[in-house]
Amino acid sequence: MSRLSYSKLSRLLRLDLLKTSASASDKKLGASSFVHNKRCQAPGEAGTFQDRQRQLMSRGLPRKKHISGVQQVIVVASGKGGVGKSTTAVNLALALMANDPSKSVGLLDADVYGPSVPKLMNLRGNPELSDSNRMIPLVNYGVPCMSMGFLVDDVSPIVWRGLMVMSALDKLLRQVDWGSLDLLVVDMPPGTGDVQLSITQNVPIAGAVIVSTPQDIALLDARRGAEMFKKVHVPVLGLVQNMSVFQCPNCLHQTHVFGADGARRLAESLDVAFLGDVPLHLNIRETSDSGQPVVVSAPDSPEADAYRKVASAVVQRLKDVSSP
Repeated sequence: MSRLSYSKLSRLLRLDLLKTSASASDKKLGASSFVHNKRCQAPGEAGTFQDRQRQLMSRGLPRKKHISGVQQVIVVASGKGGVGKSTTAVNLALALMANDPSKSVGLLDADVYGPSVPKLMNLRGNPELSDSNRMIPLVNYGVPCMSMGFLVDDVSPIVWRGLMVMSALDKLLRQVDWGSLDLLVVDMPPGTGDVQLSITQNVPIAGAVIVSTPQDIALLDARRGAEMFKKVHVPVLGLVQNMSVFQCPNCLHQTHVFGADGARRLAESLDVAFLGDVPLHLNIRETSDSGQPVVVSAPDSPEADAYRKVASAVVQRLKDVSSP
């Protein structure tokens, strides 16, 4: 069984881009002949022309296709970086399994330039290729994971232009042997750019979870993220307020370092659900850095309980948005 390396993936992506360029040239030629046919058509052929026009137009629009073996896809997003989105995505995936061990949950790291899942899940190494030439996810804590970080060294930058990134993302979505999953949690890159649009336009998304701190500057971008998902008709399951409060380990005094209840108020103004609070706690940071997420390394802690409550709220919202 062979393994997929960064250099091998780069070669495959360049070949894909060459094929895409050739296909695009064919479409241009087709469009030219289409215009010529329009000029030459007889008056009685208007109906046929309009049908043909609709056919050609539909070819250029992306069609959503289910990821093989995956029942539902949840995206975890944020308007900006540094709000704890990846930590939330990892602990959410683990909390979904902790709440219902009968559920199979996978984790996809869609942040091509800054993958965090390998570190957070304590995974490294190139994924093996199956007999059908699909990547086999790396597994830890019972969660199959896929990330660009498995294909590069920790310190190696990924220097790709947009088309290469989109092609790589397509392979992460379509050419992974996930087996059978009830839920796939996708850790999205921050912002509202090409990757977000590509995923939402090509994959049926059951819902989006928006992560933000209570800070005003973070909430501005969280609002943009939520509005983007609404525009592309992806249900916003709700907002998670991360780093909501800091409790001194000595005197137990609580301090709202980034403000109080900002994400809760934003959820109300957007008319979406508030999924819960996650505290700013040393335990979350230490367990994340060591690749032992708090949900599995300290399951009885208040921090793990906070993630399990968020997971329960997410499951309930999935039921709400799927019901007629």
